[in-house]
Amino acid sequence: MRTRKRYLPVAVGLLLLSSLSACSNSADEGPTVPAGPVPEGLEKYYGQQLDWGECRPYATDTMAQQAFGGEGLECARLTVPLSYDEPQGTTITVGLLRKPATAPDDRIGSLVLNPGGPGGSGMVTAAQLSGAVSRTELGKRFDFVGFDPRGVGASEPVIDCLTDAEMDADRADATAMDGVDDVADAERDAKEFAAKCAERTKHGEKMLANLGTRDVVRDMDVLRSALGDEKLTYLGYSYGTRIGTTYAETFPGNVRALLLDGAVDPEQDMLESLVAQAEGFGGTFGKFVEWCVGRDDCALGGDAATAVQKYQDLVRPLLDEPVTLPDGRELSYGDATTATVAALYSKQLWPSLNQGLAALGKGEGTVLMALADMYYERGPDGKYSSTQEGLVAIRCVDDPPVTDPDRIEAAQAEYAEKAPFLDAGLPPSSARDACAFWPVEHTSEPHLPDVDGIPPALVVSTTNDPATPYQAGVNLAKALDGRLLTFEGAQHTAFLSAGDTCVDQAGIAYLVDGELPPEGTRCG
Repeated sequence: MRTRKRYLPVAVGLLLLSSLSACSNSADEGPTVPAGPVPEGLEKYYGQQLDWGECRPYATDTMAQQAFGGEGLECARLTVPLSYDEPQGTTITVGLLRKPATAPDDRIGSLVLNPGGPGGSGMVTAAQLSGAVSRTELGKRFDFVGFDPRGVGASEPVIDCLTDAEMDADRADATAMDGVDDVADAERDAKEFAAKCAERTKHGEKMLANLGTRDVVRDMDVLRSALGDEKLTYLGYSYGTRIGTTYAETFPGNVRALLLDGAVDPEQDMLESLVAQAEGFGGTFGKFVEWCVGRDDCALGGDAATAVQKYQDLVRPLLDEPVTLPDGRELSYGDATTATVAALYSKQLWPSLNQGLAALGKGEGTVLMALADMYYERGPDGKYSSTQEGLVAIRCVDDPPVTDPDRIEAAQAEYAEKAPFLDAGLPPSSARDACAFWPVEHTSEPHLPDVDGIPPALVVSTTNDPATPYQAGVNLAKALDGRLLTFEGAQHTAFLSAGDTCVDQAGIAYLVDGELPPEGTRCG
């Protein structure tokens, strides 16, 4: 939290929705006319026919290359205006991937997916989930469609801020900020990052200004029509829940069903969200400790009361002396803590985290670096995906910048208090991040969504979700007047990812038939 680089931050009864019975065009038919309502002047976009084909040419990084070889996957590009204020002007494209419904005669429509981030690839996520989904009613009744939001992944143009070498160098720079000069240094770096984004991204500031959720949901409505669906069926994870609620605000009459898992609190600004996330990571680290100390090989010893101190004893020395790896790279304090945070997203990674911490105690950093590389989506060829740059760029245009140094410093201190394992033992910093120097104005801001008239949404929230704390889901379900489904677990999101039949069956029943689980349902 206080290393020098701050611009890369470590998602009553049963009701049948009346619109669920309507089917749309079959998977093999492209619409010749727009489906559903069309905003004036956008007819050519809403009525476009998608040219589905081989997915491998769409792969832009190692993860995509591995995912896009799945059986039965099809890809296409959706054309949208760069600025919806100038629909006759410059156009850009949005990358799409689908797994067609396996029972086309019973097809309902398309299930559109976004994995969050912001900046995550919906194409990669849809490809990774397609095999599991195809064995369910979702796979039989829906085309499963993932999209890369504008500026991300296979969409064109892509956000471009740092070279791969610059990303490596940024991660390796763990210079601690413990004085006024260091704050000025950090802010200079943040300024340079913002300037590079504007300079290196095609269409420059105009692209950055039209990059946020405001524009993504308009793209998603164009996609809905191009897929032949009069109403949208949507599955959003993590920051994708914000996309879902924004879509419902913008196009309330076009909503068929919204399943939102791992909610972002709609009222929190960036600092408030970060502090709440610290509490989530702190709680999940405690669960990791409980698991670890019960093992004979726990890298943090056998006493939960001293585990945080033992963790700090392992990682804090990296602030002054990184560990050199066999390939010449250096494991920094930032990479070690990022590796820890990455492993807290899923219990399946806890053994790897324990192994990595034990190896660090012996002066070895390969396992932790692999976990950090996974978080940053760095491939074995040294190339990064666009996710991290997208995360920063989208958040900077989605929310007002936080510029009050006293508030920033107080949030830094509270972060360390709520997630003590991430406390570097240094004074809190007041350095502003890249958003404070962003070259364009923000286009959205946190607020309670106004979604009167939409069908009830289903919100899934996990009790020990490290990245999107449980209470955020409670708050979102209330704001949407929807239904909350609680999953008792320690991971980030649950639907189709936790292996929990209770959660999966409830979500599938909702998406297919509009059946909400009973009030107060808890799974896990």
